[in-house]
Amino acid sequence: MLRIALMQIAPTGNIEGNLEKGIRMCRKAKELSADIALFPEMWSNGYDIYSRPYEEWKEDAIFSDSSFLRSFRALASSLEMAIAITFLEKGAGKPKNSMILVDRYGDEKLHYSKVHTCDFGEERNLEPGDDFHVTEIDTEDGIIKTGAMICYDREFPESARCLMLKDAEIILVPNACPMEINRLSQLRARAFENMVAIATCNYPDTVPDCNGRSTIFDGIAYLPDTPGSRDMCILEADGSEGIFVADIDMDALRSYRKREVHGNAYRHPGKYQILTKTEVNEPFIRNDYKP
Repeated sequence: MLRIALMQIAPTGNIEGNLEKGIRMCRKAKELSADIALFPEMWSNGYDIYSRPYEEWKEDAIFSDSSFLRSFRALASSLEMAIAITFLEKGAGKPKNSMILVDRYGDEKLHYSKVHTCDFGEERNLEPGDDFHVTEIDTEDGIIKTGAMICYDREFPESARCLMLKDAEIILVPNACPMEINRLSQLRARAFENMVAIATCNYPDTVPDCNGRSTIFDGIAYLPDTPGSRDMCILEADGSEGIFVADIDMDALRSYRKREVHGNAYRHPGKYQILTKTEVNEPFIRNDYKP
């Protein structure tokens, strides 16, 4: 079993406090026997980009080799637990909304920046990521093929589909927004149609415009010799602050992926050329929208 800890915790108001609290909560996650600890979106500054002007919050950006991130690398090694830590990343130009996955040996295995930035709001000031990446991490449950999406990436089926085509078995999703029925349904659909496990970590309801409800969908919709389908949601947190854990049966997921008909089994990619076009003449495409 692969145990995921969703760190549904509130930020402290500054990076030093977030570092201290993040370390303390990771230690608690290890006490709960977690293999991977997943933080909500942009933990380094608590996703505090809407209450302040861009010229102010861009100063929160940190480099990927900052002491903040070095501390979590060292922590992962000392705890022998993988940590998916999120941060506002400083780059050559605009900042990025990023996540680094450190394995239980303290090695960086995945560095992902949000591709679908929310350009209708303050995230228009962010530099989008350039691709979806999958890595292998060594856990006590064996090698796990892992990818990531961040929040709004969830709303584009292509995000999870790209990760599935790169052999992802589990997708980690840091989040910072209200998780209501439609967004939760998107996660369920991404797990169902790609036969992947999806773990999403949100901020608790004490954080403005967030409501907790972090989830894990294990990606297994049908069991052998069991009529009908099953609920893939093996964990849905309430709105409170806390660490929420659940176990994913990776052997069962792999067996399911071998026998079922979703994912890449019966696709017709030659008929999907329109998906790669940058110009689509549809009335609901709002290329001229300005917030």
